[in-house]
Amino acid sequence: MTATPPPHRCLFVTTALPYANGKFHIGHIMEYIQADIWVRALRMHGHEVHFVCADDAHGAPIMIAAEKAGLTPQAFVAQIASGRQAYLDGFAISFDNWHSTDGPENHELAQRIYLALRDNGLIAQRTIEQFFDPDKGMFLPDRFIKGGCPRCGAPDQYGDSCEACGAVYAPTELRDPRSVLSGATPQLRQSEHFFFRLSDPRCVAFLQQWTQSGALQPEVLNKIKEWFVPQDDGSSGLSDWDISRDAPYFGIEIPDAPGKYFYVWLDAPIGYLASLKNYCDKTGRDFEALMADPRTEQVHFIGKDITYFHTLFWPAMLHFSGRKTPNTVHVHGFLTVSGEKMSKSRGTGLDPMRYLQLDMNPEWLRYYLGAKLNGRNEDVDFNPDDFLARVNADLVGKYVNIAARSAGFISKRFDGALAQPDTEGSALLQQLQGAAARVAAHYEGRDTARALRDIMQLADQVNEYVDRHKPWELAKQSEQQQALHAVCSTCVACFRVLTVYLKPVLPQLAQRVEQWLGVAPLSWQDAGHALPSGHRIGPYQHLMQRVQTSQLEALFAPAEPAPVAPPLGGEALAAEIGIDAFAAVDLRVARIVQCERVQGSTKLLRLMLDAGEQDDSGQPRLRQVFSGIASAYDPTQLQGRLTVLVANLAPRRMKFGLSEGMVLAASAADTKASPGIFVLNPDSGATPGMRVR
Repeated sequence: MTATPPPHRCLFVTTALPYANGKFHIGHIMEYIQADIWVRALRMHGHEVHFVCADDAHGAPIMIAAEKAGLTPQAFVAQIASGRQAYLDGFAISFDNWHSTDGPENHELAQRIYLALRDNGLIAQRTIEQFFDPDKGMFLPDRFIKGGCPRCGAPDQYGDSCEACGAVYAPTELRDPRSVLSGATPQLRQSEHFFFRLSDPRCVAFLQQWTQSGALQPEVLNKIKEWFVPQDDGSSGLSDWDISRDAPYFGIEIPDAPGKYFYVWLDAPIGYLASLKNYCDKTGRDFEALMADPRTEQVHFIGKDITYFHTLFWPAMLHFSGRKTPNTVHVHGFLTVSGEKMSKSRGTGLDPMRYLQLDMNPEWLRYYLGAKLNGRNEDVDFNPDDFLARVNADLVGKYVNIAARSAGFISKRFDGALAQPDTEGSALLQQLQGAAARVAAHYEGRDTARALRDIMQLADQVNEYVDRHKPWELAKQSEQQQALHAVCSTCVACFRVLTVYLKPVLPQLAQRVEQWLGVAPLSWQDAGHALPSGHRIGPYQHLMQRVQTSQLEALFAPAEPAPVAPPLGGEALAAEIGIDAFAAVDLRVARIVQCERVQGSTKLLRLMLDAGEQDDSGQPRLRQVFSGIASAYDPTQLQGRLTVLVANLAPRRMKFGLSEGMVLAASAADTKASPGIFVLNPDSGATPGMRVR
């Protein structure tokens, strides 16, 4: 039985961009797993899917965090981004491309879209009052102001939206505002800003039509209708959107507006397009043609906290700049742990990297979250006891158990060759094959919970077949060898069909099954036909272990407090010296002009330093220094930074070249207790050549 393949589709799929000021949390991983399951299911049908994401790299929070870390914003973001792949590989997330909103593609696209909106009469300039931190001497970004929600009164809410009621507002509307940076009461000061005119009747009419187009889940649409309720002044209920920020700001400059930058929320969703363009440029694809093709479907997976931006501003920006609007914005709820909202301070989080470091099977988590996600905007709860019971019962007790109870007999008794199922076995196999369209429809609707429920019900039927025929009993009877062969071959055939259905959720396990069965990568169409009689399979090796209680205890165990270090970094003082001995060491401020890895060495970086020196012709002279800090720094992190140079250290001839000094760095004596190397960084204002006294 072969299902008719659906028409070929071309899709552009994204997940929400993570803000590049920290590592992934479990909420990110849940969203990526949900989208990845959907993408893999589509690809199994032969559809063309371009699955991309990027780091959301701009904004004052990153600028401030980078300053505290002594890095440029670009180097700070690069440091965060360098840790992403371990998570994506660890949980088998199949993005085609990962980019950054600070890439050249995003700068170009953001400015082009803005200019198109301006030409369309949808950009307005207004003088506004904006909160200014008198202690920090800067205008405050929305997320650096907190106060009471002006709608529901919830305390301690950010300056742009309320996590309690979902309202979006201006920071000046907050009750009892305070600066997150200094705690000071912010002052209102005037500034010229740019606005996207979401209240324009053209935008309102378009959004009323677009939101009713089927792009949104019913429960999301019901929420959005509240935002269109007319106000007392006769307005539509939609407010114009402040899309500019004042310098200093890390972001994309607004054309023809010196000192003004796009608010991060304007260029962040454009990062979806920029990542796709970057991918197209890498692979020789025509980005503009792909996005202009009416067959290309644009699908976004997001959390419910950013619904307003993705269902109002984003489609309006795209439409009125002459671009394709999203076909679907799929909104999911939050992830809780044992019924509680995740909180680092309360220790109620689930650290995905710790999960991987404990060598817990990532496909346990993919299955468990998939079994909870039903395609609606509902919160998902991770309960450790339920996780253990469901994974062990479903994946090991039902699914893997089918292969474990039958495959060994095929290898040992029949040289790995499969036989034709008997009459009852053929009927069972046809029943499993007949579920292909139904299970595919569940995946298409992002209702993986129902898909997995149906698949496990099919697995139950196969296990009932095994229990009726008891292959372990047939194996004891010489006259029943043909029946044993048919029963076990039926089980393998059914297991193969179930693997097709589970492959979007368990891609790594499916790959091992493909190798064991000696078949090409399974597509959805493979569920409709069985392997031929006589096909040989390999020796069976167990496919999945059970979850252990000890693993979950370790996953949620409180972090051990850091050991208290002895005085002075845990290292005994060197022998006492006099002031003359110290004065003999000439320490100078130097700027790292160039930095690169040393070919043939895993420890060394080659630094070219400007210490304020000149050669005989009066030209600037750079010093070459080799430093054993490659384990702690990417070269891009150091380029342009100030450091401290031991300038009168005798040059040392190394096999890589002459080292003309030493840069100073701090490290602990016990690198296991306190790992890391930290290059000294003079305060701003110091210049190359200054002596450190």
